[in-house]
Parts: sequence; structure tokens; C-alpha cells
Amino acid sequence: GLWGALTAVSPQDWEQRQEEDTLLIERILLLVRNVLHVPPDPTEEQGVDGDASVHDRVLWALHISGMDDLLKFLASAQVEQQWALHVLEIISLMFRDQSPEELAALGQGTAGAEHGEDTQELEALRQRELAEKRARALQRPSRHSRFGGSYVLQGLKSIGDRDVVFHKGLHN
Repeated sequence: GLWGALTAVSPQDWEQRQEEDTLLIERILLLVRNVLHVPPDPTEEQGVDGDASVHDRVLWALHISGMDDLLKFLASAQVEQQWALHVLEIISLMFRDQSPEELAALGQGTAGAEHGEDTQELEALRQRELAEKRARALQRPSRHSRFGGSYVLQGLKSIGDRDVVFHKGLHN
């Protein structure tokens, strides 16, 4: 199908895409656009509240088939700009039953809930990190060792025939 026509051709061969592949892609996009363009018929769609409309079922079928991912690909791929108007028209038809206010409120509600969950997760991680830091502090010995280290300076002789031994604190 359409996905196969796009993915079977490697990116470097896209310029040499067959004319029939281009026609196939355009025809499938036009078919999807025309199917989504069919207006709802209230007499045919008298279902129980909560039933999915024909339009919603078509959208679900497009999602299951992977067409929504393909549309995202066509909309974002630099080399596929020739399909931009078809994709834009399909996307506008996908959202035709929703009002902009409903879509904006839905997006904010989801983003707000996700933000709240993220904040709670971060706070829990911070509390756990503080508890681990306190536990590590309690495990350390309270008395600090003042021994910084001893170094042998080879080639420099002290009194006698031995090398110089130098004592130095780590802070220096």
C-alpha cells in the first residue's frame, strides 16, 4: 500500500521514485481525504449515547492501519513537501467535529495532569536522595584523620644516605 510505496524506496532513491509510485501515493491520499469529507447523516447515525460515529470509526481504522503515523511522516519529512496540502486537508477533516475550545481544553487537562504527576515523581526522588545522603552522613566516622600522606623525594638526599621523606597534608 502507501506505506510500502514510501518505505520500500531508500532515502537516496526518493528523487528517482517511479511515476507510478507518486501517482499511487497521491491517489491514496485523495481517497482518504474523500472518505473523511463525507458529511455525517443524522438519520443514519441514530445510535445510543456514547456510540462512536461513522467518522470516529473511520478515524480509528486509520489509526489501526498506521495511516496517522504515515501522515505525520509526510507532514514532517523535508523531501515529502509536495504532499503538504493533501496532508493538511486530511488533518483538518479529521478534526472537523471538534471545536478548537474542546481540543485546547483537552490538551491542557492532559498536560496539567502529566505535569502534576511529574512534579510528584520529582519530589519523591528528591526526598529519597536526601534520605540516602543523611544515611551516608551517619555512616561516616565522626573523627577526621589528619594524616595527609608521606612522600619520598628521590634524588634528594637527607642527612645520611637516605632519600628525603616529606610529610604534607592533603589540603596543601
